[in-house]
Amino acid sequence: MRRAKITGWGKCLPPAALTNDDLARLTDTSDEWIMTRTGIRERRISHVGSGELGRVAAERALACAGRSAEEINMIIFASATPDLLVPNTASRLQLALGNDSASAFDINSGCTGFVYGQKIASDHLSNNPDDVVLVVGAERLTWYLDWTQREHAVLFGDGAGAAVFEASDTDAGVLCSHIGCEPGPGEALMIADFGTAMDRFGPDPMVFDLRFDGRVIFGHAVKGMASACETVLGQAGLGVKDIDLVIPHQANERIIDALADRLGMDHGKVFKNIADYGNTSAATIPVGLTEALEQGLIKPGANLLMAAFGAGLTWGASVVRWGDRIEPLGVSDAELPPCNQSAMELISDAVAFFSANNQDSEAPAR
Repeated sequence: MRRAKITGWGKCLPPAALTNDDLARLTDTSDEWIMTRTGIRERRISHVGSGELGRVAAERALACAGRSAEEINMIIFASATPDLLVPNTASRLQLALGNDSASAFDINSGCTGFVYGQKIASDHLSNNPDDVVLVVGAERLTWYLDWTQREHAVLFGDGAGAAVFEASDTDAGVLCSHIGCEPGPGEALMIADFGTAMDRFGPDPMVFDLRFDGRVIFGHAVKGMASACETVLGQAGLGVKDIDLVIPHQANERIIDALADRLGMDHGKVFKNIADYGNTSAATIPVGLTEALEQGLIKPGANLLMAAFGAGLTWGASVVRWGDRIEPLGVSDAELPPCNQSAMELISDAVAFFSANNQDSEAPAR
């Protein structure tokens, strides 16, 4: 059976880190409060857009696969924070990479973006085995944040990850994927006033209302991911004990642990890097995959379980059997442009804006 095999992997994390102690200077929180509730110690703040983050991750993944940009036949850019809506950010990434013929499109399924993209890549390669597919998950979520709102300001960070997929006639590759969406509770995570639904001529159309209901999201996240995991394990004919490593979406350490408990999975087999980056949405799984390989946690022939949930509320899971190669074929010299500001400096304008806006909204009418 022909399968989609991951032949290249790469990541890009911007250099400026915002710590919990930094956040405690902006809102009513502390390092202890954040760590005990989320497992997050710091997150990265980007000085560039998601397309540039994606470019660096993509170039590193291509070098890892021993492929050139010209060999790409399809580019899937998964992001809830694209640089542009028209044209799509995938096409700008394509131009930056130096490819002029691949199909290129964006998908927005929130934090499930990479799993959705992987499913699309796998299905495409089953019918187009000579193609090379690049899937990028890239986010600049901090651009949306009101830093005075503790409930969501502590959770998110910026970053990108990428993977190259190629067809394989071996038993390695994506064994099965299962994706879906439960739209009913979708308003639990929503930016309601962005896009063509926004009031274009309102008094201040650039003030976004990020709605975040952690309690609702927690329950649906664990339920949705666990159900998807059980489905793909059944389809693959595998049990929990057959999985060598779980690479889950890094949204909240409590959610990750609850998923492991619900599946009956040994916590030692669950990859975590949330402490260092927070929730980078569609980037979390490809970044996690790259770091798991860098840390020697993935061996040839290993069975991997990937699971995610996101705004929508979308969910998905996949089982991947790793191939023989766990080392890059090449190394890219791609880097982000220099960043001369600290994380606090990068968000200073947003902090000032939201602090003033919130004070105005709380002031009594005259």
